[in-house]
Amino acid sequence: MQLSITDLNTLCLLAIKAAQKAGLLISEFSTKEVSVKNKEAADSLASQVVTEVDVKAQNIILEVLSPTLSKYDLALLTEESVDDKSRLQKDYFWCIDPMDGTLAFTEKTPGYAVSIALVSKSGKPVIGVVFDPTTQNLYHAINGQGAFKNDVAWQPNLDLEGKNSFTLHIDRTFLEFDYFNEFILGLEERLTELNINQLKIQKQAGAVLNAIWTLEQAPGCYFKIPKPTAGGGSLWDFAATACIFNELGAPATSFNGSALDLNRSDSTFMNHRGVLYASNQLIAKIIMGNPILAKNT
Repeated sequence: MQLSITDLNTLCLLAIKAAQKAGLLISEFSTKEVSVKNKEAADSLASQVVTEVDVKAQNIILEVLSPTLSKYDLALLTEESVDDKSRLQKDYFWCIDPMDGTLAFTEKTPGYAVSIALVSKSGKPVIGVVFDPTTQNLYHAINGQGAFKNDVAWQPNLDLEGKNSFTLHIDRTFLEFDYFNEFILGLEERLTELNINQLKIQKQAGAVLNAIWTLEQAPGCYFKIPKPTAGGGSLWDFAATACIFNELGAPATSFNGSALDLNRSDSTFMNHRGVLYASNQLIAKIIMGNPILAKNT
């Protein structure tokens, strides 16, 4: 079933409603002690942590969105449920992370968010909704209709001109790589050539807000290099923000610059191609061309 512009607008409003309801629940639990469990996932702690709030948030989201599955013939992929592979048959599927950045949530620090996307069978995100419970900021985009922050058309300043600081958004595991310091030195040299003399490192957020903050705190970038082992984030970590980046004309690609594989058939992990988000094309080229990263991918 192909969706019309009217259908997309209706579905986006429902996704916004679901994200805000889940965000309200998350906010209510943000100052409480919650039970934390580990699940089977990739090898990083951030990917293994799950709380009762993740599950409750997912249930709230599905209360809103489940009726659309039959009405619009949609498939469903969520972080806290088994992938039934229906996303490979239907024309579109919901791709949901009820609370990305669970580790930050358990540490009671900003960095967690609700992420809901609608993705085509070809892997193109057509709706992206992100809600940050800490700031109450809502970000959304619909393919071909632009990006919005708190329901107002949004076009952050992504230019390098006049900027003297750069923010590198990273996962904590990247700090443990033996080539991290060498990479930082090389990046600082390239930034100096652009008259950027301050490099900030932000390592507290999940993938969703790492991407959003790449826009909010531009110039900056967030990436995950390809690796042979399972991990590298999952489809639901990147689908919504990719839609927002696409509408802003900012790079959201695989690490080699090719399109994100957001409906990978053999896995939900993104390790095979990696991920690169950048505030503009020049920054993306600098990261892709970094010799230290190239040697280790």
